[in-house]
Amino acid sequence: MRDASYEFFKKLLSTPGPSGNEAAAAAVWREEAGKFAEVRGDRMGNSFATLNAGGGPKIMLAGHIDEIGVMVTHIDEQGLLRFTGVGGWDPQVLVGQRIRLQTTSGEVVGVIGKKAIHVMEPDERKKVSEVKSLWIDIGAKDADEAKGMVRVGDVGVLDQDLVELPNGRIASRSVDNRMGAFVVLEALRLLSEEENLNAEIVAVACVQEEIGLYGARGAAFGLDPDAAIAVDVTHATDTPGVSKNENGDHALGSGPVIKRATNLSPIVCEGIIDAAEAANIPYTLEADSRSTGTDADAIQFSRTGIATGLVSCPNRYMHSPNEVVDLEDVENCAKLIATYIKTLEASTDFVR
Repeated sequence: MRDASYEFFKKLLSTPGPSGNEAAAAAVWREEAGKFAEVRGDRMGNSFATLNAGGGPKIMLAGHIDEIGVMVTHIDEQGLLRFTGVGGWDPQVLVGQRIRLQTTSGEVVGVIGKKAIHVMEPDERKKVSEVKSLWIDIGAKDADEAKGMVRVGDVGVLDQDLVELPNGRIASRSVDNRMGAFVVLEALRLLSEEENLNAEIVAVACVQEEIGLYGARGAAFGLDPDAAIAVDVTHATDTPGVSKNENGDHALGSGPVIKRATNLSPIVCEGIIDAAEAANIPYTLEADSRSTGTDADAIQFSRTGIATGLVSCPNRYMHSPNEVVDLEDVENCAKLIATYIKTLEASTDFVR
């Protein structure tokens, strides 16, 4: 991956942007997109970067820019904050984590607390933690002080910096799915270097995926593209206890994962597979007999239906503070999408 792209990726991953509060991360994405594309936003907070406007067919590239987080629900008399998850958490990974709360006055740092094991009854020690039994400690001495620092409804993210690992791998929060938002823009950047493009390509950094695929639904309705490719992460299956029989064989470093599912367009899917093989880009296939659980689902049933494909990146430890991906896989996702789009003719038909 080129240095400038990697620096942008790291900045994107480190910027807080939980579902419904993605503005800071969106600003980073839009600034980068403005270097080579026409940029705009919408009322939901989605970000759009357009290349070759007026070309055909019109292709939407969608990666969601939100991440899972927490939201303050109550401030008790001791100044401790009760909270709920924004998106899906395994509460076990929250215990002892530091939190960066986003308030109107700036960031407030806190720690997630629970009863120490030393003062638990024997039966309590056997129970898994639940969010309702945890709290955020911001160091306030009482409720009045805490209420001067945060309000109910303030959101936060885990305070986890990106870590560079050997073999071109990184660990970070928000990989799901800032990675997708990065990939669609990187694909657009690659396409901006081409002279003979037929398609109009619109890269979209979608909001609110983790709470219901809402941003992609609005974006797709407004764009009404001929076809779309959603980009997300999928479970890497090269760690203990993950069944390849059920989830497929997707190791870190094995390349993009191309989804074949009953609700996706076989025309788009086969076109992506052909592009991977023609360009010698490594890939694996993933199957789903129903829907995908990604923005692809919201896009494909928009309006009268949009021909949609899905490209994913293997990701270890999804929805944790330290999601791990291989940078070569990330880069190859962008290369694959750009390669496929270059094959499209103005007459390309997605009707079946």
